[in-house]
Amino acid sequence: MNRDEIKAKLDEYKSLGYEVPSMDLIKTPEQIEGIKQSSAINIALLDYIEDFVKPGVTTAFVDTLIHEKTIELGATPAPLNYEGFPKSCCISIDDQVCHGIPSSKEILMEGDIVNIDVSTIYNGYFSDSSRMYGVGEVPKDKQRLVDVTREAMMEGIRQVKPWTRLGNVGAAVNAYASKHGYTVVREIGGHGVGLEFHEEPWVGFTTKKDTGMLLAPGMVFTIEPMLNAGGPDIFQDADNGWTIYTCDQKPSAQWENTVLVTDDGCEIITY
Repeated sequence: MNRDEIKAKLDEYKSLGYEVPSMDLIKTPEQIEGIKQSSAINIALLDYIEDFVKPGVTTAFVDTLIHEKTIELGATPAPLNYEGFPKSCCISIDDQVCHGIPSSKEILMEGDIVNIDVSTIYNGYFSDSSRMYGVGEVPKDKQRLVDVTREAMMEGIRQVKPWTRLGNVGAAVNAYASKHGYTVVREIGGHGVGLEFHEEPWVGFTTKKDTGMLLAPGMVFTIEPMLNAGGPDIFQDADNGWTIYTCDQKPSAQWENTVLVTDDGCEIITY
């Protein structure tokens, strides 16, 4: 569909009382191409760093490698200095839910599960995704959490179709997590991305089916559920103002992909 056709359909839905995206959230073909070029670098960074996630390695070392490789590829790390964030990526271990700040004092240990969240700016376009990595031999219970979290993300992605509601994504994620005995973090979610680091819409993962914003071709946003082995309650590190932990100190896992809504479904553009 072209932009005029999309706008006409959005206006029709709006007249029926639906929450619809503004046309600013409908990316042009040129913008989509720019986001995909940024995404290719983001994917390459997460591929590259896998071999360095080993026992005895500091998270600061991993961050340095990502920073240097990002610059080498002609891009800029989006997290660096974003609202005061001091590093080039987020690295979150075990009971750290997200926004872990890399540190020379934090050492990867055998059996850890680690989320590395990388965001890239290339020619002014933003991309964003994260993956889970196991450090050495990972206990079966932690590996199951990692696997189910990825499956839950994919369940959410399968709900992304034009002219359906965004709430379907979170409803599918939450149902899948609950079926496997995990809880979903409520306060933190996905977001639009592409022209800015964080755009509308906010993507929650405990939403109800057939609620929320209408999805339309050209929308780009992340799907990044966080599943906890224990309860859903979290807290923020009072000292650094960034790192989020589970209240019960049980492990958490997160996967993040960026999707593009197409005319007949969706395309994963950053993974």
